[in-house]
Amino acid sequence: MTGGAETPTARMRKAMHRARTAMRKAGVDYFRGDGSDWIALAALLLAVPALAGGTIALPEWCAPSALVLPIVAGGLLLRPASLLALYAASAVALIVESYALDRGVHSGGGRVTPGTILVVAAVGFLGLLIAQFRSRVGVPWRRGGTMLFDLRERIRVQSKLPKLPRGWHREMALRPAGGQSFSGDFVVAARTNGGRTLEIVLTDVSGKGMDAASRALLLSGAFGGLLGSLPPHAFLPAANGYLLRQDWDEGFATSVHLVLDLDSGDYEMFSAGHLPGLQLSAGTGRWEEKAAEGPLLGVYDGAQFDPIKGTLSPGDVLMLFTDGLVETADRDLTEGMDRLTGEADRYVSAGFQGAAWHLIEAVAKDVNDDRALLLICRT
Repeated sequence: MTGGAETPTARMRKAMHRARTAMRKAGVDYFRGDGSDWIALAALLLAVPALAGGTIALPEWCAPSALVLPIVAGGLLLRPASLLALYAASAVALIVESYALDRGVHSGGGRVTPGTILVVAAVGFLGLLIAQFRSRVGVPWRRGGTMLFDLRERIRVQSKLPKLPRGWHREMALRPAGGQSFSGDFVVAARTNGGRTLEIVLTDVSGKGMDAASRALLLSGAFGGLLGSLPPHAFLPAANGYLLRQDWDEGFATSVHLVLDLDSGDYEMFSAGHLPGLQLSAGTGRWEEKAAEGPLLGVYDGAQFDPIKGTLSPGDVLMLFTDGLVETADRDLTEGMDRLTGEADRYVSAGFQGAAWHLIEAVAKDVNDDRALLLICRT
């Protein structure tokens, strides 16, 4: 035997290895949503005659309507074309069951009634609608939950505030409308100018909850790319131009851009139709509104955004927030801001560690709107 020849055993091992590799790859691709659905189709096609046989043999335990089980699974797992093959097999199974039960193959068994056929047909129709929807969206159900989780984590990471040097404290809390996982409010932040400057942008996209979440995700990525790449005075004009280019039906947003010098405590605050910030002066113990001038983002081109300047001295606190926190149908803006400052006064002596989330709970716990609160404290 020459050195290059293969024995039958070696060839069989290679063939089995290739088969296992192909099967494993098909399974991985399927559960990632990238591959063919033939594995699921084969399993469901085998389940149909198994259920039909069970119905004929033991109709008391396996009713004819049990065929809805593979049909429901097919609506979640299969593409529309494959789903039609499953429906054809189910229809044949119903015909066989009806014939066998009517001929009395099993005494005392059930029958395939018109109601049974209507139930199976209705479930099949709903399954086909689900499969067609998944096909249009292009996201298999197996990836849908993962994709939503990834989107939520991306928003969370983009909203994470950078660490600040000694003598500063920052925290932020976001609470979406209706207890959902996605919000139309978002924050992007970065330390620029060699780490000496903290830039934070708090934005409230029109709409709320899931309706605004997709736009908030897109804008947070774009704003995060602009932040630190442009001079502070050019950020909001660039963001405004970006929104205008999207040409959305609900394309406006409010935003506030804080530029804080971490060495001196001096800051500039630019606003695009956003609510004023609130600054607590440690010297007087009073809260003061800090309102900059500027129109909404995405309304018209060439908008100007004039900043307001201030200083955070040791013991001072700056709060930035969205309208869902302070404004509701039965409470005007002034009343809401008074309530927020009243609750915040409780944290002055003990410090504002962990205060952002508790303030949302105290001021706007059950409000059906997105709520965001940002605290910057100089200790």
